Amino acid sequence: MGIRVDLNCDMGESFGNYKIGMDEDIVQYISSANIACGFHASDPLVMEKTIGLCRQAGVAPGAHPGFPDLVGFGRRQMKVTMPELKAMIIYQVGALKAFAEAEGLSLQHVKPHGAMYNMAGKDPQMADAICEGIASVDPDLILLGLSGSAFEGAAARAGLRFAREVFADRAYEEDGSLVARGKDGAMITDEQEAIRRVISMVKDHKVKAITGKEIAVSPDSICLHGDSPKAVLFAKMIREELTREGIGIAPIAQVIG
Repeated sequence: MGIRVDLNCDMGESFGNYKIGMDEDIVQYISSANIACGFHASDPLVMEKTIGLCRQAGVAPGAHPGFPDLVGFGRRQMKVTMPELKAMIIYQVGALKAFAEAEGLSLQHVKPHGAMYNMAGKDPQMADAICEGIASVDPDLILLGLSGSAFEGAAARAGLRFAREVFADRAYEEDGSLVARGKDGAMITDEQEAIRRVISMVKDHKVKAITGKEIAVSPDSICLHGDSPKAVLFAKMIREELTREGIGIAPIAQVIG
């Protein structure tokens, strides 16, 4: 069997009168969706609609829980206790799981959002609390987290399968963490450069850090952001180039087995 990789995208982040992202357009190019669960974005109607989009497109749905921070879109750090963090995960994953089951689907995975993702990726205690919350809802769920982060060990301790994620449009530090969004060069805005980086990560398992040093990565899934002006074109280009390189695209569960 040849190389296969998942293409995931954060979706369902609109709420009320606020439209965020281009879910209806981008869903045709991805294989897994990370659906917001109402804390950093989304609302019950949007959650229901986004699950429906996944069903229609044959895309595997996953939960995208974050901190309760609508104003900051979940990108601001919060100081919470580990029982609070675990309960936040149970609450959000459980809610989306109900919407999926109402549509006759099963959740495939969980990917924490924003500040929660970045903080827990470096904090084993937070990563453990997140994994314990996921496992208590459904131990068959896959944790999607940053390649080389604290999530990998936490998933193993909780008995969860782990899928390693890389980013098409984000720069990396030498330690494998993402460059903070407020720092120059954090976002890769040139589509051709992003595509070259994706192919290198998938085929050669390496990417250049923001310092120019090559670092090792092991991608199971590539994250595409769906809220930029060129998001749909970008997703289409990446999918076409992966196909041209003979790389198969499949949902996470099929990639990691």
